[in-house]
Amino acid sequence: MVNENDLRTIIAQVLSEMNLDKGSQAADAALGSCQSCAKEPVIEEGCIPDVTEVDIREQYLVENPANKEAFYDLKQYAPCRLGIGKAGGRYKTDPSLQFRAAHSAAQDAVFSDVDQKFIDDMGLFSVQTQCGDKDTYLTRPDLGRKLSEEAVKTIKEKCQTHPQVQVYVSDGLSSAAVAANIGDVLPAIEQGLKSYGIQMGTPFFVKYGRVGAMDEISEITGADVTCVLIGERPGLITAESMSAYIAYKATVGMPEARRTVVSNIHKAGTIPAEAGAHIADVIKKILDNKASGTDLKL
Repeated sequence: MVNENDLRTIIAQVLSEMNLDKGSQAADAALGSCQSCAKEPVIEEGCIPDVTEVDIREQYLVENPANKEAFYDLKQYAPCRLGIGKAGGRYKTDPSLQFRAAHSAAQDAVFSDVDQKFIDDMGLFSVQTQCGDKDTYLTRPDLGRKLSEEAVKTIKEKCQTHPQVQVYVSDGLSSAAVAANIGDVLPAIEQGLKSYGIQMGTPFFVKYGRVGAMDEISEITGADVTCVLIGERPGLITAESMSAYIAYKATVGMPEARRTVVSNIHKAGTIPAEAGAHIADVIKKILDNKASGTDLKL
């Protein structure tokens, strides 16, 4: 290993060959610089703020606004990326990072699967559509509406036949929505239906499912009302939005207009526990009127 004196000699020789004056002084300066670089890096205390925790309804970054109060009131009803300001011709750093973080969360929600442990903890058994993997699910929506042969067999074996209501869970286009909401929504639905004296069948989970799979499940179970709790396509406001699609005596090939939808279920929309109670109330009205979708007047 080269010691300090040898290193100083080498630096002085190199500087001398470059025809620089005061080679020894320059060598000392260069050596000092090298030694300062070798010191341990200084780590600042504190942490970087989490950009995903920013409530964009509270964020207003326009400089010298003409009417900030009115714009603020507007954002309470429309949580959009408005009034985020610019630095010259570009967006400011914070909004840019928030947008990229939201985009990443949306991608994760689509491409990841619901944790099997979560499904087990909820007491749900699992079946799968005719999609063998996530790529097939995303490129073949038709296969996401059809159950595999094994799934049909399992549902027939494990589910109660001809229940008043069959509720099941499906990943849809957001695994994050299922993980974030089902723990509150499903128990609230069960409790609400029980309070109305409505019989609920055996709940379960469908992997790689589209909304239309509920029609085949309705025919298999013979339920009067079928309800699927499914993750919606994530946006850049939230990746955790879930919806409930409900239909009276659904059949394969029926028009979409026969479905009743409760949407925007997430912590910043319709609160999960509140949504569960509302879904139970909607199901009761569907049973009372023997109609759903556009045929039902809520």
